[in-house]
Amino acid sequence: MDIDIYVKNNSISIIVETEVPRYINFFENSYQENMSHAHFVKNNFPRWSIISGYYAMHDVTKLFLAKEFRIKIDLKVHKTTIQILNEIVKDKEILGLLQAGYEEFIKIANDLAEAKEERMKVQYYTGSDFMKEKYKEEAESFLTKTAMPYVEKIKKLMQKNDNQSSK
Repeated sequence: MDIDIYVKNNSISIIVETEVPRYINFFENSYQENMSHAHFVKNNFPRWSIISGYYAMHDVTKLFLAKEFRIKIDLKVHKTTIQILNEIVKDKEILGLLQAGYEEFIKIANDLAEAKEERMKVQYYTGSDFMKEKYKEEAESFLTKTAMPYVEKIKKLMQKNDNQSSK
């Protein structure tokens, strides 16, 4: 991986060794809180469940990058995180899950600044019973088929790297 390109264009920086534990602690707590929130709100606020599920994926990825490579994402954090992961990880399933999570996030959270550039045609939540049920189904599917498997795969990848470095 040619990290220098990302460092030179200020997309990423290398975390100072003394700051690594703080970053690791933050992202370990953050991804777990986001996943808990995603489950907690999925029936009453399913769109927020999808957003929180995606942020759990995003934060566990940043945990992986900080823990394994001392990488901190500085600019265009969602896209840069995916680009860096594409260069580091060769597991197509992990990459596909993160990309699917990102696309779902963009679709649901299209009011956010980064997402405005890629605004997709999405029917806004209307509050109708039909739409509430549709989003509940989407949230459940997203959590069980995308967010949870992705988080588990990244955790296993970190565990595998921990085991290899302790040998």
